[in-house]
Amino acid sequence: MTVSTESPAAAPANGFEPRHRRRVGVLWLAVILAFGLIAGGLGGYLLAQPHNPADDSAEAGFLRDMSTHHAQAVEMSMIAHADSTNTDIITLAGDIALTQHGQIGYMQAWLRDWHLSPTGSAPAMAWMPDSAGSLVNGLMPGMATPDQLAKLRAAAGTPLDIQFLTLMRQHHLGGIHMAQEILNLSKNKDVTWLAQTMVNSQQAELTVINDMLQKLGAA
Repeated sequence: MTVSTESPAAAPANGFEPRHRRRVGVLWLAVILAFGLIAGGLGGYLLAQPHNPADDSAEAGFLRDMSTHHAQAVEMSMIAHADSTNTDIITLAGDIALTQHGQIGYMQAWLRDWHLSPTGSAPAMAWMPDSAGSLVNGLMPGMATPDQLAKLRAAAGTPLDIQFLTLMRQHHLGGIHMAQEILNLSKNKDVTWLAQTMVNSQQAELTVINDMLQKLGAA
């Protein structure tokens, strides 16, 4: 059996580590620095994320009020869809009901995501500056009165179609006014996207409504 008489390698007299050890150390340092950059960037990203709108925010007030506003549009549209015999009215009413019902779903889901109640304690339109003149008999812009809704339910034939179109035209004008206000007030991308969608779709429907009223001799 051969026994080695060589002594373990001594550390270099110049005090430097062997090259392979230096490579391992540099690699670990690079990993640690990279992890630090990632962690720091992630922390900055999280800190930069906007907080959810508060209970008294314009966004929360708009979503609550517009949900109520939309609900009446759905109600009127369902009346016209069920009772009208005019295929154009039936189609328009169905489109409005489906669109605004879907938008109510978005608005209520966002309120839940923000851990807010679907209804608030603030008066209607309190989220809009200088909104006192926007309410008529406690109703938001463009909303039909209980008496107008009762007359719509009792109507038939062309009078029903004209009443529906007239009420919906006023309703859309009020809804557009509200949506344009939140576009000026909010920087929440979800809310402004939905508000702009409302403005675009309801302005397009106003053109259709005016054309229909003209055909019915009620423009």
